Amino acid sequence: MRKLLLALTVLSASLSTAAFAQQQRSGTPEEQKACTRDVQKFCRPVIDQGDFTILACLKENRSKISPACDQVLKTHNQ
Repeated sequence: MRKLLLALTVLSASLSTAAFAQQQRSGTPEEQKACTRDVQKFCRPVIDQGDFTILACLKENRSKISPACDQVLKTHNQ
């Protein structure tokens, strides 16, 4: 359950428009799966600091995150 919450948090923060966010707030299961491990590995210390902090953490660690998670960020203009 916590893994799903983490993925949802990251993806909801990365959506570029409010309308799109309402339609795709949780992201696809594939997008969630793509970033869950990266969030746990690189951003665990900031998980409780909010969506934008997690997104910033993923961006800061962009050279280390998986290609799949990187593509999710790119897909959402991040």
